Parts: sequence; C-alpha cells; structure tokens
Amino acid sequence: MDAKNACTIVYFGDGGSSTGDFHAALNFAAVLDAPVIFFCRNNGFAISTPVSDQFRSDGVVTKGQAYGIRSIRVDGNDALAVFTAVHEARKMAVTEHKPILVEALTYRAGHHSTSDDSTKYRPAKEIDWWRRERDPVSRFRKWIEREGWLNSQVESELCSNIRKQVLQAIQVAEKQEKPPIKDVFTDVYDVSPANLQEQEISIRETIRKHPQDYPTDVPL
Repeated sequence: MDAKNACTIVYFGDGGSSTGDFHAALNFAAVLDAPVIFFCRNNGFAISTPVSDQFRSDGVVTKGQAYGIRSIRVDGNDALAVFTAVHEARKMAVTEHKPILVEALTYRAGHHSTSDDSTKYRPAKEIDWWRRERDPVSRFRKWIEREGWLNSQVESELCSNIRKQVLQAIQVAEKQEKPPIKDVFTDVYDVSPANLQEQEISIRETIRKHPQDYPTDVPL
C-alpha cells in the first residue's frame, strides 16, 4: 500500500466463507502478499444454515491456514480478546506485509432479520443461555466495573449527556434541507447508465401520478 504503515480489514460471516469469492480472495491475498486482515464473525449460522451443514473443517481458521495465511482464533464475545487479536493481526499485516485471518467465535443472540424467526431452527433455551451467560456487553461491563471505571452514578451521567447530544444532533439534522431526488442516481457513475436513467424517469413519473404519497419537502 505505497509503503505506508497501513493495511486493509474486511469483515464477513461464516456463511461468507462458504462462497467462491472468499476462497479467491484468500488465494490472491496469499500469493500477492497483500496486507489484509480477513475478519470472520463466526456466529454459527448463515441465516438459518448451521456451520455443520456448511463445511466439515474445524471452523474458518483452518481455511486460512490452507491457503498459507497465518490465522488466529479468538473468543468473539470477549471485547478485550478481540481488540488484542486485531491489534496483533494489524501489526503482523503491516510489518510483514502479509494477509492475516482472524476468526471470532461468537453467537447471534437475535434473529437474522425482521423476517426471520430463529426459534424455528434453534432452541429458545439456547438463545436465552447465550444472552444470559455470554453476552459480550455484559461481560465487558463487569470488567470495567471491577476496574472501578463505571458505577451507577457515572452511568447515569453518561446516559444523560449522550441523550442530550443525540437530541441536539437530531434537531440539527431535521433543519437541513433534504437532498433532491436526482442525488439517488448520481455520485456513482461518471456517466449514468441506461438502466439508472430509466429508473429516474420511472420514479419521477410515479411521483407525478401519486404526489400525495411522497414528502413535499424533498426537492425534485
């Protein structure tokens, strides 16, 4: 990267490691000695497909090793462990000018999306256990409390100050002029392709026919 003290980090899940692009990327990075950190959040499911139905390897870390890439496995529910692992991975990527793979073993305590009901493919008791026993936020909170950096008074003051900042930011944002419709179709291509031109014509025609369904404060 122009001999700069820098590297790139990319994020993907265990499901992403089952795609062809993942394997091509690792192979290219290994062959070209690219300073890239491949960070895999292995939460055990690709939407509803468990890792046991995706691959027979020992997680994702062995896939990196198969391409000659140094690989690290870490407890993804431990914030300090993840920080340390990524810090060391960056150091190796920059100083050695080579790719590194980090596999963070974690668990998706929520549904994949609003259209997903994960209790259809995993027990509700399992989800509750992970939320109760292995929640990364709760674990980190306990640590900073033990260090004496957080208590109920400090937390109350922080929440109050942050709430004020958020409300102020919302007020400022609401006063800003809305961007025009054309901005949806610009700032991507130097010359807008035919399909985007057709889409812009279509949406403008739809707004003309149904103006009551669109906000009046958005410039056309």
